[in-house]
Amino acid sequence: MAQPDSKKIFFENLSGAGKAIAVLTSGGDAQGMNAAVRAVVRMGLYVGAKVYFIHEGYQGMVDGGDNIKEASWESVSSMLQVGGTVIGSARCKEFRTHEGRLKAAHNLVQHGITNLCVIGGDGSLTGANLFREEWSGLLTELVEQGSIEADAIQKCSALHIVGMVGSIDNDFCGTDMTIGTDSALHRIIEVVDAIMTTAQSHQRTFVLEVMGRHCGYLALVSALACGADWVLIPEMPPEDGWEDKMCQKLSANRAGMKRLNIIIVAEGAIDRNNKPITTDYIKNLVVKCLGFDTRVTILGHVQRGGTPSAFDRILASRMGVEAVLALLETTANTPACVVSLCGNQSVRLPLMECVQMTQEVQKAMDGKRFEEAVKLRGRSFENNLRTYKLLAHRKPESELPTSNFNVAVLNVGAPAAGMNAAVRSAVRVGISEGHKMFAVSDGFEGFSKGQIKEIKWADVGGWTGQGGSLLGTKRTLPAKHVEKIAEQMRKNNINALLIVGGFEAFESLLQLYEARATYEEFCIPMCMLPATISNNVPGTDLSIGADTALNAIVETCDRIKQSASGTKRRVFIIETMGGYCGYLASVGGLAAGADAAYIYEEPFDIRDLQANVEHLTEKMKGSIQRGLVLRNENCNENYTTDFIYQLYSEEGKGVFDSRKNVLGHMQQGGAPSPFDRNFGTKISAKAMQWVTKKLLETFRQGRVFANSEDSCCLLGMRRRALVFQPVVQLKDDTDFVHRIPKEQWWLKLRPLMKILAKYKTSYDVSDSGQLEHVVRNRPKESDASVAM
Repeated sequence: MAQPDSKKIFFENLSGAGKAIAVLTSGGDAQGMNAAVRAVVRMGLYVGAKVYFIHEGYQGMVDGGDNIKEASWESVSSMLQVGGTVIGSARCKEFRTHEGRLKAAHNLVQHGITNLCVIGGDGSLTGANLFREEWSGLLTELVEQGSIEADAIQKCSALHIVGMVGSIDNDFCGTDMTIGTDSALHRIIEVVDAIMTTAQSHQRTFVLEVMGRHCGYLALVSALACGADWVLIPEMPPEDGWEDKMCQKLSANRAGMKRLNIIIVAEGAIDRNNKPITTDYIKNLVVKCLGFDTRVTILGHVQRGGTPSAFDRILASRMGVEAVLALLETTANTPACVVSLCGNQSVRLPLMECVQMTQEVQKAMDGKRFEEAVKLRGRSFENNLRTYKLLAHRKPESELPTSNFNVAVLNVGAPAAGMNAAVRSAVRVGISEGHKMFAVSDGFEGFSKGQIKEIKWADVGGWTGQGGSLLGTKRTLPAKHVEKIAEQMRKNNINALLIVGGFEAFESLLQLYEARATYEEFCIPMCMLPATISNNVPGTDLSIGADTALNAIVETCDRIKQSASGTKRRVFIIETMGGYCGYLASVGGLAAGADAAYIYEEPFDIRDLQANVEHLTEKMKGSIQRGLVLRNENCNENYTTDFIYQLYSEEGKGVFDSRKNVLGHMQQGGAPSPFDRNFGTKISAKAMQWVTKKLLETFRQGRVFANSEDSCCLLGMRRRALVFQPVVQLKDDTDFVHRIPKEQWWLKLRPLMKILAKYKTSYDVSDSGQLEHVVRNRPKESDASVAM
């Protein structure tokens, strides 16, 4: 591990000895709550605190008795993959009364609990804050009644509270994603993908109702992810007369060879006069105006169910660990906080600031100040809405600007889920900006052979949900064919290039940049979008396709673990893809609850392997039934998957037996996850807007000429922002031999996996810990939020 230096804070210095932490889930359940509970329990025990479950939410806190139980390490084993909440959740009227809170305080004091971790929606968190404010008064009252000893006031003087937001609606201000939102989107998209095939067969229109009484997030993002024809959300009611507009749009789409229509409605959808818009109203409207065969599907509680997605497991695990750190660091005068995610970074925000802002959204909607409501929802929501409007509504030819520029799009490298969503978005945004869009088949190889043709708005319809690469992709780099490619650029008069791909795309862009000296054809704006399951491209924290691959790994690991239930103790050795990059193995390990993940970036020797085997053997002697070990395909040329499997088999004799599994190309296939569809769509739209800006800047004397570093960029997500970075400047950050960036943010998550697997380790927490404030919508420049 890194040597501790003076600036870094390591959490070994934070001790929980003598503290008691209780964890509860309250309000509506959400997938991923269990992962959060597990992380809080294990992190709490790790720092030496006592941890308690409070069963059935606030009701259990009020009723006390068996509802408050001490948690052990084993008690949270194998709950990571379970949806809902294992410790139960209930809506509790009693806790809203003073008497109820008095009983709750009494129950907590009896167990010496002064630290609460609440996982729930804004209602649950507001309740917790009120409880905290009343705490000392409640204790005084209990002493006066003789229910508790007077010295309890000193021992339990203050109640510390940290919140995590578990809500599928993503309706909480201050956080980009709440626990459960991504999983709910998975359920919705699975259903929409299934409905599309039947709708296509019968040329039907489907009206889908998704959850979200006061928040249109699920409706908006699922509409963006499946390319719905129309979406209705409470924050942005349609203009009066929308009925005719919608019917025109539906019939125009049908005329354009589209065999189906999808309309997505949030359950809280309203019109400009705050009157509800129901699915039946829409169905009758479509039937009356257009005579289309129309069906209604109400998804209901399906959206709350099922296993949590990889994203939710990682989010909840990160938040749970962060919550315990926040509790260890609070003092009597720090405000109650929520831990949340901003971009790719965990942050702490004052609980009441977030709650107030969340309530303001509702007030703005009630007061018909809809623009303001959208702004208050935050940058991620606004960005989604803007992108949806850009892609769904095609302007008539007469209204389009004409730019006379030709822009080519191509895929390079191995296929990654979400590439097609990126291409669709680029084509449509390009057309809206007045460009002529060209699609190149089969990467640079196809380019050199002249496989290039114009691509229109309707050609990319229905592309978002398709896996792989519809344009076709090759690993060939341009250097071989540079002369022929230049010739094709000249022939088709290409003024800008958008490349969607992985490490090969990055190398290609560097080669084209070098080729500018010889061929003027390459003196044009060029941009690449990182798309690879390995997530090994420099200059970005996330790549299109990595989320889909993670979900494939996690789903398979769940199945493999389950295959051993009922048999004797078993350890699985699983090999993941990723080249030399350990992202899939490490983050997949965190999401699947692995005991170890071997990767190239963190060298290991035979002693480490031995320590891991011994550690697992110890665990298996107790009540743990199954072990999971992930190995990146290139982590070590001698310690192969077979070697590790044989080692574990030999050393585990008499305690457990071993099985091995190479996941292979199933990690690359499949329909893209909601996150990848969205991430691809949004960064691609942003890249096309950048291309337009650069084209206008570099157009002189009748032609485009761009040869500066900043006209050849990679668009990546860095912590909280989307940034365009000149590829030349990323050269020094790259290890070209092993095709990985020299510094990788996710290595910081590795200690988390180890802690949750009961290893003693060093964990750098210098990044966390500062309480920030909720920022009202930032200025335009930072439209960075791609966290969906």
